[in-house]
Amino acid sequence: MKIAVANGDGIGPEIMEAVIHVFNSAKVPLEYQFVDMGKWVFDKGFSNGMTPEAKATIEDLGILFKGPMETPKGKGVKSVNVTARKTWNTYANDRHFQTLNGVDTVFSKAGINIDLTIVRENIEDTYGGVEHMLTQDVALGRRFITRPGSEQVIRYAFEMAKKKGAKRITCGHKANIMKLTDGLFLEVFKEVAKEYPELNSDDIIVDDLCMKLVSRPETFDVIVLTNLQGDIVSDLCAGLVGGLGFAPSANIGDHISIFEAVHGTAPDIAGKNIANPTSLLLSGLSMLRHLGLMEQAVIIENALLYTLESGVHTGDFGDKTIPSVNTTQFSQAIIDNFGKLPKTNPRPHLNNFDFVPTNSKITVNPMLEGSHKEERKIVGADIFIESNLQPNAIAKIAIKHETENLKLNIISNRGTQVWPTGSVYTNLVNQFRLRFESKEDNTVTQKDVINLYSSLSNDFQISSIETLNMWAGKKGYSLAQGQ
Repeated sequence: MKIAVANGDGIGPEIMEAVIHVFNSAKVPLEYQFVDMGKWVFDKGFSNGMTPEAKATIEDLGILFKGPMETPKGKGVKSVNVTARKTWNTYANDRHFQTLNGVDTVFSKAGINIDLTIVRENIEDTYGGVEHMLTQDVALGRRFITRPGSEQVIRYAFEMAKKKGAKRITCGHKANIMKLTDGLFLEVFKEVAKEYPELNSDDIIVDDLCMKLVSRPETFDVIVLTNLQGDIVSDLCAGLVGGLGFAPSANIGDHISIFEAVHGTAPDIAGKNIANPTSLLLSGLSMLRHLGLMEQAVIIENALLYTLESGVHTGDFGDKTIPSVNTTQFSQAIIDNFGKLPKTNPRPHLNNFDFVPTNSKITVNPMLEGSHKEERKIVGADIFIESNLQPNAIAKIAIKHETENLKLNIISNRGTQVWPTGSVYTNLVNQFRLRFESKEDNTVTQKDVINLYSSLSNDFQISSIETLNMWAGKKGYSLAQGQ
């Protein structure tokens, strides 16, 4: 099988060489086609960090194995790592964190074994990167959480948990505050959970989750989260097992999957042959299992575990009374230990299975739509304006623009109600939300909203507008704090 390989930046080429040497020594039946991605490709003028030839190759082969990559700072370009995940819709970021004998942590020293998996939604959330300056003082970032996108990653998490033999799957969220966005994610989680009665499913507020992860990580098994929260929590979990140098990452999509090291490029040690290749090797083992190469994955992983258990280490970890080895020596030690089993948690033999790739030759963009088809009803609009007037003065002007069907209901500032009731102790910025709603939830047309916008623009600088929608009698918008 042929896969695409991108060496990455900094230490990327040397750790990739070490991992492929291990794979070749284990007779892994893969052929590698190297592609051009990373900072040096940005520097050549490719704004997405990859050449057109690289993009075509990856889409043709369906598997990308990549080293760490750097995005140039201060050049207005997007992260090549995020771009790759989003471009190819690798919607599930699967990261397995385990205690490794020979990698000392506060938990390993206490005899606490960690074996948990974080599944992070990989496409949506604030990572859409849709931001605007509404005034010179106020920036807005849009957060996209969709029903079909949430279902993709949550269903993957349940299927993976079932195959893993997990006893518990947990949804981390902040639905107590973000009732529509995180609330939708949690709602989908509960809907999918009904299809897997054999799994113990529960949910937890993300801040409580973080506290419990650093106090009792052994109580968790599989955790699924939205993108930003999952990004933070997965790095937290990496810290529990020794750092990003021991944290694999698999980005799974229906047509293309990416397996990568998620640590930095470490330019200060690049070319010195002293980097630790463990994270990339663990990501590579995730790739082998994804491809059905279970026998080779078990041989390599047991050899890695045996090597770590024996005290062999690069300079960034391990027993300092034992001399460290370089990158080449570390990978050779793993090869020399093929066939040996660690004393702690040896991996059982598993038979290979035939990998059946999804046909990646598609000609149109897939359209994701949920099954919920209730009729939309517009009942008002939120008009965001720029102003340094006091709330009562704004209301006095805004009321003049009311129509027979659209009446000013509230004014809020940074999400807190400041009119018709509020507190003089609420600090204000120069951007307000004027909420106009119809009487008795009467239907409002888009033209009504546009006419209101046009009328208000005679007296206010308008920053943005959102319609207030209802589906099946359920509000599709949040209330202000204090409303």
